[in-house]
Amino acid sequence: MTPNTHTTENMPATARTTLVTGGTGKTGRRVAARLTERGLPVRTASRGSEIPFVWEEPDTWDAALGGVGAVYISYYPDLAFPGAAETVGAFAERAVAMGVRRLVLLSGRGEEGALISEDKVRGSGADVTVVRASWFNQNFDEGFFLESVLAGELALPTGDAVEPFVDVDDIADVAVAALTDDRHIGGTYELSGPRLLGFAEIAAELSRATGREITYAPVTLDAYRDFLASVGAPADFADLFELINDGRNAHLVHGVEEALGRKPKDFTDFVADAARTGVWRA
Repeated sequence: MTPNTHTTENMPATARTTLVTGGTGKTGRRVAARLTERGLPVRTASRGSEIPFVWEEPDTWDAALGGVGAVYISYYPDLAFPGAAETVGAFAERAVAMGVRRLVLLSGRGEEGALISEDKVRGSGADVTVVRASWFNQNFDEGFFLESVLAGELALPTGDAVEPFVDVDDIADVAVAALTDDRHIGGTYELSGPRLLGFAEIAAELSRATGREITYAPVTLDAYRDFLASVGAPADFADLFELINDGRNAHLVHGVEEALGRKPKDFTDFVADAARTGVWRA
């Protein structure tokens, strides 16, 4: 591979192309849409995009990075998974070699593996902003919990633990601010919603919004691993529930206010908006 001779180092945000990895995902497609709405040049990257991008295939990286000045990094399946830090670090180094100056990394709160990825991205030499997010509201209408909501039962290994779920729209707003405003360079924003929620409370909120009974049924971690295997999902997903169960993230943080000067969206408002789309009609 040879470095791109086209540099974007001194380009303003209005001129440089932003590469959005995970461009069809929960955060990526929202980041891309917001940049496009501002009239900013955007390139989305995914397995099925016009220029295919695959994290596990470094030979796909250069074509996606050509002529790009900024990158939103959303790694799938999760920065806590084995090998993620090495992959993301290599990508960040390659991006800088190709002329990228601004990197915004979506990270997770309380994930030791994610901290390693953060350090590798910061060590790339780019202007870096890190956005650490709590679990997403949208896990219940766009993500892995949707089928459980439709089935009427959240069977999860979370006991009585609580989590300050954050809305993906808030994450996207913070990411776009970091991509377009130099004041956020070098910053680390920890994002949460405005209150702590247990899964029994979540089931009650979903029940009220949908007009159906949705229950919460605590299960063991082993039982949940068996469930993941039965649906062909990575067993490592079960380990992510430790982020909830051990209480490390059971407190509010204020990155949305710090970055945007406003309060984060409440789960009740998210549920009301999602219910109006009809996504939970069984």
